[in-house]
Amino acid sequence: MSLIPTTPAPSLVLRTTNGNFARETWIVFYRQLRIALRNPAWVIIGLVQPILYLALFGPLLEPLASSFGTDNAYTIFVPGLLVQLGIFGALFAGFGLVAEWRAGVIEAERVTPASRTALLLGRILRDVLQLLVQGIVLIALGYAFGLRASIAGMLYGLLLTLLLGASCAAGSNALALITKSEDVMAPLINSIALPILLLSGILLPMTLAPQWLQTVSDFVPIKHIVDAIRAAFVGDFGEPILWGTVWSVVIFVVLMFVGTRTFRKENA
Repeated sequence: MSLIPTTPAPSLVLRTTNGNFARETWIVFYRQLRIALRNPAWVIIGLVQPILYLALFGPLLEPLASSFGTDNAYTIFVPGLLVQLGIFGALFAGFGLVAEWRAGVIEAERVTPASRTALLLGRILRDVLQLLVQGIVLIALGYAFGLRASIAGMLYGLLLTLLLGASCAAGSNALALITKSEDVMAPLINSIALPILLLSGILLPMTLAPQWLQTVSDFVPIKHIVDAIRAAFVGDFGEPILWGTVWSVVIFVVLMFVGTRTFRKENA
């Protein structure tokens, strides 16, 4: 297998001689990573909003810590910001794919025998790596602001965040191939992300909401993932962790299936 540039613009042609799925995935991932490193602005932009929330909104929660059942408000706030980072950062991953489609990169990949799943997975791994770096930086900054949490819990919470981010990236790439337009994608993504932000308790626990709103939020799967990460941060590996993990896996399987099927259909 080799990479053959076909145009001056970043493009990729995969010529597979042995059908090695792992190697195909690596080639796509490596190319996407090089593109990201040439323009690290997206990594920085993805971190700016959570950092601003951490610096400007976090201190307002400290007097309310006892209302959350904890003496450290950041064990509630930082997990929510992790989920926000995973969702909003990954949901916009498809914009890059639209640009690649417009530049002819997807058409170049279509004529190769490379696995369509590898074409998707390589891109998702780039997004997961980017999210990992952002998540570590966010947790480190949280510690600087006063976060004190279980090490094992933070690692598990970060793992759930990466799984959620991979799911959102798969869904975003599928949406990009379906719409092929940033103008269509942007309002669709905002219409999905805003209810999630408001109903999943990302910024504030839903226990502060009226009972009817709590009932509605119980039907939002992301809410259970947020609760699981918060429970992990305080070292509570009980029922919330179980439900959050189950929903993380279910969402990942469903969106990976949708993303892979869309890639195969588009490149059939």
